[in-house]
Amino acid sequence: MKTTGNTILITGSTSGIGLGLALRFHKAGNKVIVAGRRKALLERITTDHPGIESIELDVADAKSIVQASELAAARYPDLNVVINNAGIMLSENVLEPTSLKSAEESVAINLLGTIRMTYAFLPQLARKNDSVLINVSSSLAFVPFPIAMTYSATKAAVHAFTEALRIQLAETSVRVVELAPPGVRTTLFGQESDDNAMPLEDFLDETLALLHGDPTAKEIIVERAKFFRTAQATGNYDNALGMLAAWKAPD
Repeated sequence: MKTTGNTILITGSTSGIGLGLALRFHKAGNKVIVAGRRKALLERITTDHPGIESIELDVADAKSIVQASELAAARYPDLNVVINNAGIMLSENVLEPTSLKSAEESVAINLLGTIRMTYAFLPQLARKNDSVLINVSSSLAFVPFPIAMTYSATKAAVHAFTEALRIQLAETSVRVVELAPPGVRTTLFGQESDDNAMPLEDFLDETLALLHGDPTAKEIIVERAKFFRTAQATGNYDNALGMLAAWKAPD
């Protein structure tokens, strides 16, 4: 992926990793479109950072995705990068019936949202010679976090979808990349003050260095995520799963 001169749309970019990427890409000289559900946050970002533009988009709503893709095609004909970053991470207790709603919301946003975004935006990306589609999964795609089991399952599915998508698009101009973050200090799971989570700026530094450093990379895996990414292959899967099963929320 070239470092500058791109037109980039990022879902779920009103906070956390998505916003961090948006600001970094904007600073580097790219046209950035932040996309999210909350109009007030979108307006604040575009006001605070002149040059960044926005599109209202709810990835849980199939109609909203289609409308956003049509708007982007009309307004941003040079769009060549889409980052499917929007996601939620909710805790669950399978013995509590109310957790089913959390599970269903996770599937609708994390998995169906990514799939629908891919189908909606691929026609425009395929017309460009330097297109990149980045799907954000998680290190928990490779070892599940029991307290957030459906989140983990959706990210495992995003991984599988992205692997297969890359093969289907191998003869096109669209490069397919998976970004699998570790725990990062964001509000995603209330870990913004968790010393065990990776500082956001450190994550962004390493991620962008990897993304720009290897034009053929299929996965962007920062060092902190490699233990879980390689757990099965290295024989550490049971140990990693045990660590996640024993996790306690920080005070």
